[in-house]
Amino acid sequence: MMSLTAPHPRLPHISLRGALAFGVVLAAAIPLMYVIISSLGLDLAAWQGLWNNRLPGLFWNTLSLAVLVAAGCFVLGVSAAWWISRREFPGRRLATWLMVMPLTIPTYVFAHIYTVLMEDTGWLGQLWVALFGSAPPELFNIAGITFILTLAGFSYVFLLVQDALSRSQQDLEEAARIQGATPGQVFWRINLPLLRPAIAAGLAVVVLHVLSDFGAVSMLRYQTFTLSIYLQMNGRFDFNAAAGLSMVLVALSLTFLVLERFFRNRQRYYGSGRARRILPRRATRFETAMIWLWLGLIALFSVILPVTWMMIWSWDAWLDNLIDAKFWGYVRNSMTVSIAAASITIVAALPVALYHARQRSLISQSFLYASSIGFVLPGPVIALGILAFVLANVPLIYGGLLVLVLAMVVRFLPLAIHAQESAAQQLTPSIEQAARSLGAGPWESLRRVTLPMIRGGIVSAWVLVFIDTLKELPATLLLRPTGFDTLPVRIWIEASEEMLELAAPAALMLVVGTLPILWFLMRPERSR
Repeated sequence: MMSLTAPHPRLPHISLRGALAFGVVLAAAIPLMYVIISSLGLDLAAWQGLWNNRLPGLFWNTLSLAVLVAAGCFVLGVSAAWWISRREFPGRRLATWLMVMPLTIPTYVFAHIYTVLMEDTGWLGQLWVALFGSAPPELFNIAGITFILTLAGFSYVFLLVQDALSRSQQDLEEAARIQGATPGQVFWRINLPLLRPAIAAGLAVVVLHVLSDFGAVSMLRYQTFTLSIYLQMNGRFDFNAAAGLSMVLVALSLTFLVLERFFRNRQRYYGSGRARRILPRRATRFETAMIWLWLGLIALFSVILPVTWMMIWSWDAWLDNLIDAKFWGYVRNSMTVSIAAASITIVAALPVALYHARQRSLISQSFLYASSIGFVLPGPVIALGILAFVLANVPLIYGGLLVLVLAMVVRFLPLAIHAQESAAQQLTPSIEQAARSLGAGPWESLRRVTLPMIRGGIVSAWVLVFIDTLKELPATLLLRPTGFDTLPVRIWIEASEEMLELAAPAALMLVVGTLPILWFLMRPERSR
């Protein structure tokens, strides 16, 4: 007789691509895991002390700042996108570039420049005294930091809303006008509801930047979670308290992301591919004057004044022979870290991007979310996690350049994953299958077929990581090797010491170094 035995259960098959993706995700989650473990070292009395002394004030400062900056970015971004998308006027392309250029200026550069300009001897300070006869307003309060972060962040809202407006369809507006709706009613009842997803996405980016900003709040001495975490780590060396504040900030960021995603998913609009797109109408002379008055005012404070200040003070520094070998050493250090971090990041992001693009599942989706830790954790928190991991497991590399590069990889890994995954989704799977049917192995197919086909996404990912690494300040302050200063570090140090002649060239070099991102962002505009 044959005995029937139950077959042994098989373990789920995990491909090599999935195993590599899991390893990358595990490494990216190291800062969060160590922050969680460190926060467990706080007992109930320590948590009560944080709540009684710090948390209520930090909650109020951070949330009120996020709300005010979001409101300011909404007004500037939506209004600028509306006029540029719906009106044809002289200088329209120039206006688009001026609205995007603030992305090239870090928040701490904005803060440093305007603290100088608003002094009694500064350009704006002297103008204020001449016009109003009183001392210029202070920037070291919530109004000042809101002004700075709004100038630095409204471009995110502008870009997403302008893209949504460029895909708007004419049929809905025509139907509303046939029913007797006025232009104002069409905007509030048709246009604005259809723009809600784009506005929500732009404001989400703005709020996350506000929650994680360090440079501007540190220069203007405005207490938020990020600044307090840095002070706990660098001033008091209380890593457990810093981890506790980090966990609160992570919970706050995740709560906001969940709520934003919930409300945005409830606002869905599906258009017809045959519907007519709305073409911009030629502006009248009065409209052209009003448009340039408003856009020119925005560009004046967000681009023209900061860049002019950088160029004038950089020229003075050049004449005084202050741009010496040391300065170019800071440039070299920044370039070294940015190139190394960008190169390692695109290699690390590739398995996660390809795994999610080719094997859509709950596991691949979980990998995608888990690898996005850099979007949730600010720079000081990531530095804290990397530092704790290195000290506990590989203390030999502590204080070296490798630690700083690893922190940058974790910080900006989501940028590289999303850029490469977007490119991989446009690659037809049958091309890879054809390569395998012709005898190509997995590595040969990757090298000769997949990588050349997604080369554009890889280049975009490299540039994005390079640009953001070039501007990163808090993680560099905490993890840089002794004597290894970069351009952001020198701006922060020289701004603290009021050495304007050295801060301006460093700031200008950052802007020049980040100009390529404009080229990548404006490619769709050129193609249109």
